[in-house]
Amino acid sequence: MQTTTIHSRSEVRFLRLHAGSCLSFFYNRLIGRFPSRILRRLYLEKYLGAYGRGSKVQMDVRFLNGRKVFLGERNIINFGCLFDGRQFTIRTGKDVSIGPEATLLTLGHDPHSDDFSRGIGGDITIGDHAWIAYRAIILPGVSIGEGAVVAAGAVVTRDVKPFTIVGGSPAREIGKRRGTTDYKLSYDPFLL
Repeated sequence: MQTTTIHSRSEVRFLRLHAGSCLSFFYNRLIGRFPSRILRRLYLEKYLGAYGRGSKVQMDVRFLNGRKVFLGERNIINFGCLFDGRQFTIRTGKDVSIGPEATLLTLGHDPHSDDFSRGIGGDITIGDHAWIAYRAIILPGVSIGEGAVVAAGAVVTRDVKPFTIVGGSPAREIGKRRGTTDYKLSYDPFLL
């Protein structure tokens, strides 16, 4: 006798949430800390929404729901970064450089919520040849334009126009990027 089980939508959602949490935990605590670029790449090619050809993710990069993270071709993701794909997506273009310990947040708390339970958020999009520097923070719903530069330690609360350099907290325009951005990133340090 064969038994058929029918799961409700909430049960399926619950199971997916826990499976995703396990995949994140496994990568963030084990695979992501292992000094093997090949092992990390193989795992991320299956775990992330997209892992562009030629992209490199260094050790200690953490993903909160990698299924909503889409990396373009030849991205360089330095050590210690955090990609928050819990509810909304993060999409990067080609040849994007994200510096050490940068944080990309797609979800946060609504400060006007009476019981602190309501979340607010939005997708993050980063254009081709953008450069996010050391310890920069990108907040929910922000788009970083093609060729834009986010200075070290900047807190980006609103969209950044193409080829604009922003810095500070909150980030403001501090310059324009000159020259062309026709380069192709290729950085593959040993053991990172």
